[in-house]
Amino acid sequence: MESVPLAEVAQAHGTPCYVYSAAAIRHAYTEFEVAFATLDPLVCYAVKANGNLSLLRLLARLGAGFDIVSGGELSRVLAAGGDPGKVVFSGVGKSAAEMVQALRAGVRCFNVESPAELRRLSRVACELGLQAPVSLRVNPDVDPGTHPYIATGLKDSKFGVAYDDAFALYQEAARLPGLRVVGIDCHIGSQITDLDPFVAALEKILELASKLRRGGIPLSHLDLGGGVGIRYRNETPIALADYARAVAPRLEGSGLGLLLEPGRRIVGNAGLLLTRVEYLKISPEHRFAVVDAAMNDLIRPSLYEAWHEIVPVRERQGAPSVLDVVGPVCETGDILGRGRSLALAEGDLLAILSAGAYGASMGSNYNARPRPAEILVDGQAMQLIRRRETVEDLFRNEWPMP
Repeated sequence: MESVPLAEVAQAHGTPCYVYSAAAIRHAYTEFEVAFATLDPLVCYAVKANGNLSLLRLLARLGAGFDIVSGGELSRVLAAGGDPGKVVFSGVGKSAAEMVQALRAGVRCFNVESPAELRRLSRVACELGLQAPVSLRVNPDVDPGTHPYIATGLKDSKFGVAYDDAFALYQEAARLPGLRVVGIDCHIGSQITDLDPFVAALEKILELASKLRRGGIPLSHLDLGGGVGIRYRNETPIALADYARAVAPRLEGSGLGLLLEPGRRIVGNAGLLLTRVEYLKISPEHRFAVVDAAMNDLIRPSLYEAWHEIVPVRERQGAPSVLDVVGPVCETGDILGRGRSLALAEGDLLAILSAGAYGASMGSNYNARPRPAEILVDGQAMQLIRRRETVEDLFRNEWPMP
C-alpha cells in the first residue's frame, strides 16, 4: 500500500485489518473536481461509504462537502472538522431530533423524501424559529442496471418522491412556513457503470426543474447524487470526463449549481482488507481456505454475492488450487470469495481488494467478534486510525447481570 509493505502492517497491527491509501483518496476526490471544473461542483462525499474520522478529516481538508443520512453521520462530519454549510442531509427516516440537530448545525440542504417528512420539517423549523433549506429527492423511475438491493431510483423504491407527484409537493413546500426551497435532488442507485441511466435521469430532472421555474418556484442547485461505479473484477467504470461532458451542455443556461454525492468512487479502490489464512481444509468434495476475516468484517460478498479480488501478499511457488476463501463465522454464507485459484499455506497473508467502501462501515459484531483495526497509509507512513475492538468493548454498554 503506497510505500508500506502489507506484511509490515500485519506485523504491527495484526489481522484482520483495513488498510487505506491517502494518495488514492486524494486522487479520486480531485478527479471529480477536475472533470467537472467548468461547472464548479460541490462534491459531497457520501459518509455512509466509510465514515472513519481520519478519512473524513482528509476530505474536509480538500474542501469536500458531505452527504449524510443520520444524525450520527452529521456528528462524525463535525467532529472531523467538516463544514456544516457543505452538508446535505438525505435519508427516508429523519427523526425530529435529527432535524433539530441539523438545523442548529446549519446544514446546506435537507433532501426531503416524502410529504410527511416535509410537513414535519416545517413544524420543527417553525418551533426553532429557523428556516430549513430544502430540496426534494425526486424518483425519476430510471433503471440503473445494478444489483436490486442498491437500485434506488425505480418507482417501487422506498427512496424519494414519485416523479409525477413532485410538482405538487414542491408547490406545498413553497407555501409551508419554515421552509425555503433551494434545489432538486435525485439518486438512482449505486455501482453504476453505464452513463445512459445518469443522462436519462438528468433529462427528466431538468424537465421538472424547468416546469418549476415556469410555475414560480426557481431553484438554485441540482444534486445528481452519487452511484458512479468502480472496478471490482471486469467492470469498465464510467470515465468522469465523459460524465461531465454529458452534464455540462444540459446544465448550460439553467442557472443551477451542481452538487454530486460520490462515496464508493472516492474510497472503494483506496482500501483493502488484510487477512491471514488460519487453515486449509481439503476434502474430496471441496477445498477451503479458512481466514481470520469474516462476513461481519466485509458483508458485501454474503449480502450481494459481490466479487472482491483476493491476492496473496507474497506469491508462493507451486501449483495453485481452486478453493473458496471463507471466514470463521457460523454461517454457510460466510464466503469472501468462491472458486479462487491460489497457491496457499497456513499463515499466508491475503489482501481482499476494493474494500474501502461499505466494508468497515457495514461491519458488525456478529458471533461476538470485535471489529478490526483500520490503518491509513500516506507515503512511507502508516497510522492507526481505528484501534481494534476488544471483547471488553463489546460488553461495555450492557447492564451487569443481576
